[in-house]
Amino acid sequence: MSARQIDVSILIVSYNTRAMTLEAIASVVRETRDVSFEIIVVDNASTDGSADAIAAHPAQPTLIRLTENIGFGRGNNLAAEHATGEFVLLLNPDTVVTERAIDRLVAFARASKRAMIWGGRTVFADGQLNPASCWQRITLWNLLMRATGLAGIFSQSSVFNPEAYGGWARDSVREVDIVSGCFLLIPRSIWLALGGFDPAFFMYGEEADLCLRARRIGAKPMVTPEATIVHYGGASEATRSGKMIKLLAAKATLIDRHWPRGMVGLGQFLLMLWPLSRWIALEAIARLQGDAVKREAARTWRTIWQARAEWRTGYPDMATSASCPARLVTAAGA
Repeated sequence: MSARQIDVSILIVSYNTRAMTLEAIASVVRETRDVSFEIIVVDNASTDGSADAIAAHPAQPTLIRLTENIGFGRGNNLAAEHATGEFVLLLNPDTVVTERAIDRLVAFARASKRAMIWGGRTVFADGQLNPASCWQRITLWNLLMRATGLAGIFSQSSVFNPEAYGGWARDSVREVDIVSGCFLLIPRSIWLALGGFDPAFFMYGEEADLCLRARRIGAKPMVTPEATIVHYGGASEATRSGKMIKLLAAKATLIDRHWPRGMVGLGQFLLMLWPLSRWIALEAIARLQGDAVKREAARTWRTIWQARAEWRTGYPDMATSASCPARLVTAAGA
């Protein structure tokens, strides 16, 4: 007798987030009751004992231990190779599932199949909105607002901060350009048809690329406030400058992959102005006000600007068949 297909394969890629990853797994088990699921964890060569702790978790996730950090995108691609569910759910290790969020998201997906990609609402640990659950695609206007600082000054404006859907509290069902990879549901068949994440994206931007490619085949990504999780954000990044360098590399890659060729140079130029303008503005404010916090922020943006050779043209191309490091797979229940 054939076994019933699992509803959802939950993919988690961890890197030195031991306590949070264990909490995320526990919250999945605690809050998911209406759909059947499997949990597949790729550990990116953590040095904090994550892999051993995950292997010992009573939820018995399938664990793939790696000998080097291959990043978020390739990590999810590797996890998806072991998935058997009708849907694939990407779930960050620094999240906590609340109020049956996975059950609710799957129900939403089954009621709005044309979307092909679905997401929920994310909040910080204190319950305040974390707006990073979805994004608008990069446009010239978005980049100009970043470069001039107007997106930060008028963060609640849909005109000046459209990339983050400024002013929208994620309290209504809405079609969006990009669903964040921290909590993204997609049919496994669509994931396979798209080839998963482009491995060129080491970290950040891979879900934007996926959603934009999915839109070409008719997807209309949607989010619902009925599925809400806690997302702490940035737990695996040691420094803000390190995060921003990767984020800017991802944005430069998205411009290169998804903009008309004649516009790529202008887009990447405007992207370069973002950290430069932030550094200059914060340095000026720090000097005028004698503000130590602003001075430290200016140093961070100066570091990002000085590292522009690492990000201004994006991530280097990688073949989709890029090899993975040695791995050890521990099956659930083994």
